[in-house]
Amino acid sequence: MPSKTKKKMPNGITFGMVSVIFISMTIVLILTTIKIYLSNQIYYDSKVVNKMTREVSALKVEKIMLEEKVEALKFKNRVTDTIFTIQEDE
Repeated sequence: MPSKTKKKMPNGITFGMVSVIFISMTIVLILTTIKIYLSNQIYYDSKVVNKMTREVSALKVEKIMLEEKVEALKFKNRVTDTIFTIQEDE
């Protein structure tokens, strides 16, 4: 009877399987590290942007207040000038 030769499948873990697992884990680790780094950069940049936005809004409010003070001083100066003019005419 002719013997049929079958190729035996290797039992256990082979070097190829270990290398594929190692390469896969390395790729996942690299991608995770990149994601964490980018997330941190976005967080810190957004903190800076939020701080600048708050400062800009505070400066806009301060500008409005200063413009109102300037208008009040202009009005007071005009009223004072007319009072001096009236007193000089008398």
